[in-house]
Amino acid sequence: MNIIQFTKEFPDEASCRAHFRASREREGVVCKRCKSTKHWWLKNKDQWKCASCDFRTTLRSGTFMQSSKLPLHQWYTAMVFMSFSKKGISAAELQRQMGIRNYDTVWSLMHRIRRAMGDRDSLYGLTDMQEVDEGFIVTATQSKVRNNLKRGRGSKRVAAVAVAAESIPLEDIHTGATSRQCRYFKMKQLGSLAANEIENFVEDNLDPESVVFSDMSSSYNQFSNYVDTHITVKSDKVSTRKTLQWVHIAIANLKRTLLGVYHRINEKYLQLYLDEFCYKLNRRYFKDKLFDRLVIAVIGN
Repeated sequence: MNIIQFTKEFPDEASCRAHFRASREREGVVCKRCKSTKHWWLKNKDQWKCASCDFRTTLRSGTFMQSSKLPLHQWYTAMVFMSFSKKGISAAELQRQMGIRNYDTVWSLMHRIRRAMGDRDSLYGLTDMQEVDEGFIVTATQSKVRNNLKRGRGSKRVAAVAVAAESIPLEDIHTGATSRQCRYFKMKQLGSLAANEIENFVEDNLDPESVVFSDMSSSYNQFSNYVDTHITVKSDKVSTRKTLQWVHIAIANLKRTLLGVYHRINEKYLQLYLDEFCYKLNRRYFKDKLFDRLVIAVIGN
């Protein structure tokens, strides 16, 4: 779906409400009171009525749209812009495109959608083989920073981000040459540089039977307690291009995106931007289906 198709398919509020209702029914409406999944639609009320206990569920109830006063058409417009843009779109630009006067309204709307993205990705873990490393991002809390992002640990006020890339080693049957193909990514803002922070990240997001590659940082010494096999390599140009290729590519692309689109990120909200980046990166082959998947994420079942 491109922007022209979107305007044809969703020209008004009614078309958005009909689509959102159909999407919720495909995902399954669950009664808050008795957990029944059988409902009747009350057309005059725009609500579902539970067939077991008569409890009513509104169109937005239980979703990330709950309590929002914005029309569904504005939600859909925001979602389509956020899903169409490969590198992201700033709140100021989205405000201009949507014609909304209040910047905070758009900013809050985008963060709700980012939370939906993060919640959806949290349902899945990484399996097989992973590369794990850390990236360091200078946030808006730091003053007099020439660029928003800075490499290494030299700055006193940086946000540490744990990054894992699920990669598969491939071997050419004719030449015997090996390469690594990347599938999915995970990113988590760390509260500190303490070893237990990234250990918790590994425990929560990686399959216990995984094989993990990392550099020789002392923060990674206990990875073997959480995965089947932990392999360390010396951090140099060779390992960056081969063994830890994808995790370094992801960190570099993240930094370019944050610097090029958002310019300055408040450390308090950094995880939301990481969620958006990973959500779209993990679905980079969805193309025109990404918008429909985002609607399901906002439903949030």
